[in-house]
Amino acid sequence: MNNNEKLIEEIKEISNKIIAYQKAYYIDAKPSVSDREYDRLFDRLLFLEKENPSLKLSDSPTQRVGSDLDSTFEEIEHTIPVLSLDKAYSGEEIISWMKKCQTKESLELNFVLEQKIDGISIVLYYENGLLIKAVTRGNGLIGNDVTNNVKTIDSVPLRLNEAINVAVRGEIYLGKKEFEVINKTLEQPFANPRNLCAGTIRRKKSSETAKVPLNIFIYEGFFDEESYHFDSHVEILAKLKQLGFRINQSLSVFSQTKDKAQNLLDNLSIEGNSFEFNSLYEEIKNQTENRDNLDYEIDGLVIKVNEIKVRETLGYTVHHPRWAIAYKFESPFSQSVITSIDVQVGRTGRLTPVARINPVEIGGSTVSNVTLHNQQYIDELELSLGDVVEVSKRGDVIPAVEKVIEKNEIGNTTYKMPSQCPICSTPVEIRGSHTFCPNVYCPKQIFGRLEFFVGKGQMDIDTLGPKTIEVLLKLNLVKDIQDIYNINYEKLSEEKGFGDKKIKAIIDAVEESKKQPFSRVLISLGISEVGKKIVEMLINNGFNSMDKLFEIADKKDYEALCAIPLIAEKTAHNIIDTLNDPTMRERISALKEYSLNMDEEINNNNEFEQIFVDQVWAVTGSFENYNPRDLALKEIEKRGGRTVSSISSKTTHLLLGKNGGSKKVKAQNLGIKIVEEPEFNNLIRFNTKEDTKKEIVFEQGELF
Repeated sequence: MNNNEKLIEEIKEISNKIIAYQKAYYIDAKPSVSDREYDRLFDRLLFLEKENPSLKLSDSPTQRVGSDLDSTFEEIEHTIPVLSLDKAYSGEEIISWMKKCQTKESLELNFVLEQKIDGISIVLYYENGLLIKAVTRGNGLIGNDVTNNVKTIDSVPLRLNEAINVAVRGEIYLGKKEFEVINKTLEQPFANPRNLCAGTIRRKKSSETAKVPLNIFIYEGFFDEESYHFDSHVEILAKLKQLGFRINQSLSVFSQTKDKAQNLLDNLSIEGNSFEFNSLYEEIKNQTENRDNLDYEIDGLVIKVNEIKVRETLGYTVHHPRWAIAYKFESPFSQSVITSIDVQVGRTGRLTPVARINPVEIGGSTVSNVTLHNQQYIDELELSLGDVVEVSKRGDVIPAVEKVIEKNEIGNTTYKMPSQCPICSTPVEIRGSHTFCPNVYCPKQIFGRLEFFVGKGQMDIDTLGPKTIEVLLKLNLVKDIQDIYNINYEKLSEEKGFGDKKIKAIIDAVEESKKQPFSRVLISLGISEVGKKIVEMLINNGFNSMDKLFEIADKKDYEALCAIPLIAEKTAHNIIDTLNDPTMRERISALKEYSLNMDEEINNNNEFEQIFVDQVWAVTGSFENYNPRDLALKEIEKRGGRTVSSISSKTTHLLLGKNGGSKKVKAQNLGIKIVEEPEFNNLIRFNTKEDTKKEIVFEQGELF
């Protein structure tokens, strides 16, 4: 045996051992080797394949590591039926459906109950026992090829125990505990495990997918009819388990008697629970009540006819099999239909798709418009026009599409963003996960920049509302934010509704805005992710002038910004890249010519005891001493606390005024400390309304 043959044998031997160890650990939950020995073998295989790439096996277990190469998700046509399920929302509906199945066949049928995993539906195609394709559900006819990413999932067999051809359906999911750990590390957390799972399975680099501990349950198998014959669904599950697939052991079988149901399981040596038909209501109730104790999310139960011949007789509709039905848990979400998708253009040029849905009631309000974020989000959902979707209100505020419940019946495929800006027809650009119109003079971008620049919390020019800005644009008096300070506002007299008094108020407010501090000017420029907190950190860390910011932008000194607390690498790039943009430089130069403040003294005032350090405060309701409420926020911030606009698990305190509303209820549910105005006054050493007024006057004098 020559050296090459020896290497081939060693690679095969190590691969076979690792595959067996992986099955024992991830499928059977019975580890058969120590972690140290496993790692030693895996590292040896990686080394051999790196030194001899031509000898790497097509089903090598090292594919679990993934690749750093970008992948493209080709469209693949399914060769098996990938349909939705009809739905029921009560035990009575399930019993009625079961009786119909019995009546049609005049047979004594058995039924199988399985958990409906809240994950990503996937079809795995095997040829001669090797995994060749992993395809998303798509529209039921065509899905996306995500093979390289799915191969990184430890519980997905790359090679079966037999060299057969088979297609299987399964659900990829992320466990609850794993989700919580990962979600805490993300800059933009996901709403639930399913959405994080969907995003992970569509990563362009499979090495990134490999870092997330995804898992899978297989629940259907489609075999070559000439080679394999099965009488029951339970028999198919037993075969799938034998081949090396991970089967959910929560399986329940219902028959005329409990003994008959148990015999079905025992004869095939498959784990599960046995019940008589009369126990169905109780089992549905038990599974519903126990769902929170599971390691993974489920959103319902699936009941199937067990007999394969009966399934063939019952057949399919164009939408769902007649031999299966889904029992859906009651949910705080609502369902609706995607009727259209519009694309909005923001001030930064970012295109945001917005779904128009049939109006539904959620949380006491009617929802008809739902943001879809970007193309990646749409792809993760595999969303199409006409789909039935589940809609929630995240944080009780933002409507969001959580998942597709039912695919459209007219064959619409996944929605694609336009290749041109819907406003100015400029070809769009893809930057990261988002789509942008690169034309800075796109009318919608100009309007967005102007509206943001004059808004509250920025330059605060309240006389320049959206209607007035529209008139200024119509008269061609303004093309960018700097033009605000160089307009002949008297020309507005030509328009209805603009009298001398109103025009004078606009001119006075524009002139007054020149007194705004540099911090407000910097926020008003609209640099992505640069708001009040980031600007405060920049100024307090020495970047208290535009010249100093230009200096680090010229040097592209990202590290200097990343050294500042709260400033992540992405934010540092946003700041430097934006300040190096010629259009932004021209904009800032013009604002400087119009006497806007381009520097600010660093406030080293430590007269206030830092009693709120490491605390996160939200404010709700109306107050006697803090009107507007921003005055209370300033008192918290001066004493080292952080302030937020909405309640979350990270909030530590809620300052509660009169008519606190939903924030109070949410704070109580989360166990957040609630502080009312008298107690707050004592905390910051204000005891009278008069003392508070003096402090407020001082604060306003400092700011304005």
